[in-house]
Amino acid sequence: MGVGAAAVGPWLGLRPARGAEPIRVNIVNTYSNSTRTLQALLQQKGWLEEYGVAATTLNIADGSKLMGALLSGSSDICLLSGFGQVLTAREKGASVKVVGGACMLAFQAMFAKNPAIRTLQDLEGHTVGTGSIGALLHQTTVALLEKKHVDVSKIRFVNLGSSADVFRGVVAGVVDAGPALYDVYEQQARYGVHSLVDGDFWTELPEFAYQGSFASDQAIATKREGLVRVLAAYARLYRHISGPNSRDDYIKARQDGVGGDPAVAAEEADSEWRFIQKYQPYATSLVIDEARIDYMQQLNLKSGMQQTILPYAEVTDMSLARDAVRRLG
Repeated sequence: MGVGAAAVGPWLGLRPARGAEPIRVNIVNTYSNSTRTLQALLQQKGWLEEYGVAATTLNIADGSKLMGALLSGSSDICLLSGFGQVLTAREKGASVKVVGGACMLAFQAMFAKNPAIRTLQDLEGHTVGTGSIGALLHQTTVALLEKKHVDVSKIRFVNLGSSADVFRGVVAGVVDAGPALYDVYEQQARYGVHSLVDGDFWTELPEFAYQGSFASDQAIATKREGLVRVLAAYARLYRHISGPNSRDDYIKARQDGVGGDPAVAAEEADSEWRFIQKYQPYATSLVIDEARIDYMQQLNLKSGMQQTILPYAEVTDMSLARDAVRRLG
């Protein structure tokens, strides 16, 4: 980038010409507290609008339903969700690809209400709340349990929906245990639950690529410019929250995006923000490397959800992510 362009601003290439119509992009995301927090922050900053995008965002509680929205054409891109189902769908012939990274570490922990359940091994013979089979919550949970040599055939998984729904189920005693996001980690005593001693996903399962962005082949072909602009806006968001001056913005976004008691929301947001500062989980460069994609395919292969390992170029198109990052300067 030349000096003149830098002086005007690193996002010049994303801004539409004066009077130009914004590019319309339909986004679909999950319904977790962290996703709604990030969306609220993005809206408060007006970054999508700044980049000439008129975005409509739909939130779906069950991540496995995101695929239908993309393949039907009702949505163009998903920014913040597990992408294991993308790999299995691609193998079966679905026209969808991973186009970028989001949160690369699972900042979840396994919680239980029964004081006798202290470790992952103790979960055998009990019920565990997750999302539907193949959805992110279920996939991460099974990956962690199997890594710790827990016999998953001795566990009854219950589809409760989002991580927030699972946590409510654990607190209410609907299930014996389940994964929930870090926002309640430091406040767990308030809810009468506890995290398992070996149940911190970010520590125990760092190789798992938690969230990515994906889009249909049709959207990539016909709405590429809009998708690149959206990815750039999210990359700017990830860079902002990963920096030390984003705390107040993050807390306000949690209060606006999730609601509830403002004091509780602020406390949970502050806890999550400090986690982000310490572990830097967001893909500020957007690109997911081949090793992480192969690992996710190996998980699918082991669970029987995938029959073969597909080439990296077959299941991803990282050129959109690279284009978006180049425009950030």
